[in-house]
Amino acid sequence: NNVPSRYYEDPTLERHFKGHKDVVSCADFSPNNKQLATGSCDKNLMIWNLTPKARAFRFVGHTDIITGVHFSPNGSLVASSSRDQTVRLWTPSIKGESTVFKAHTASVRSVQFSSDGQRLVTASDDKSVKVWGVERKKFLYSLNRHTNWVRCARFSPDGRLVASCGDDRTVRLWDTSSRQCINIFTDYGGSATFVDFNSSGTCIASSGADNTLKIWDIRTNKLIQHYIVHSAGVNCFSFHPSGNYLISGSSDSTMKILDLLEGRLIYTLHGHKGPVLAVAFSRDGDLFASGGADSQVLMWKTNFDSLNYKVLLSRHRKRVTPDPPPHLMDIYPRSHHRHSAQNGTVEVSGHNCTATTIPMCISNSTDFPLWGRYRVNTVN
Repeated sequence: NNVPSRYYEDPTLERHFKGHKDVVSCADFSPNNKQLATGSCDKNLMIWNLTPKARAFRFVGHTDIITGVHFSPNGSLVASSSRDQTVRLWTPSIKGESTVFKAHTASVRSVQFSSDGQRLVTASDDKSVKVWGVERKKFLYSLNRHTNWVRCARFSPDGRLVASCGDDRTVRLWDTSSRQCINIFTDYGGSATFVDFNSSGTCIASSGADNTLKIWDIRTNKLIQHYIVHSAGVNCFSFHPSGNYLISGSSDSTMKILDLLEGRLIYTLHGHKGPVLAVAFSRDGDLFASGGADSQVLMWKTNFDSLNYKVLLSRHRKRVTPDPPPHLMDIYPRSHHRHSAQNGTVEVSGHNCTATTIPMCISNSTDFPLWGRYRVNTVN
């Protein structure tokens, strides 16, 4: 085996999905890792089946840009939010049945299931955060203290809290039982673009149009980490399930991988042309997906989470400068070998089951040898 051992440590590009015709705005893996859902400005929701030779589903129903997507905890439903002011609940199968919520009076920016699958939380340009009952498909209550567009809202893992952020440059923390705002985090130089809890629910992270990523301990209400690693606004991020890593996507066209235990940047990924608008780890953390203004959906193998960080750092010590904090490497996937898949895309329109086959391009890791996959720039 002539492959350098470090290629098993670095994140590697596994697949390249081509099917969206416009900006890819959101992504989420199914709980069993067998499907990847992506939404786009082409108004379509794509469900990519990750098993070999399986067809992808294109769900047609939204009448405007799709802004958010999330699988239910058991994987039986996919929720999507849209600028058409609605949220749809889809069955991620060939039936493609959907239920429509007339959710807000302006664009809906995000949607997420609670960890028990019984509620949905949505954020909107109507300045509100709303919570919905999934089983009865009904509105429960609204959280109304934001003074500008709300870009993102997320439940805590135990469902007791909601975090939200928006163009009023604040991150707000809400108690779902009292339905009151219990804390406000400010100090942003621009819109707060994305917010989420870590897997233990002890911290929230938020990103900003001012190029920053901030992590707050919500037990002490203190800012515990502050990263300025991007050269343009940070649009999205995803915590690794371990809570030890975070990946961010930015308008500087890169993704950054942070080691939160060490408090340092470890990788910069160059895979997209133009802003990166969606990043998501799989539920087990073995994979992550990215999407952006170039209409591409890329799926990566994580790799770095399986190796002890100190071992990884020691292997890279000759290529790392200690000040500023170590940055292990830049990774540039080569231009992809694209081939038309023999299998196609099944298009499902609303409640109907009429399907048409649409050509689709996918690049798999088998298209090129491992050692030819990257040009790697190391920091000297």
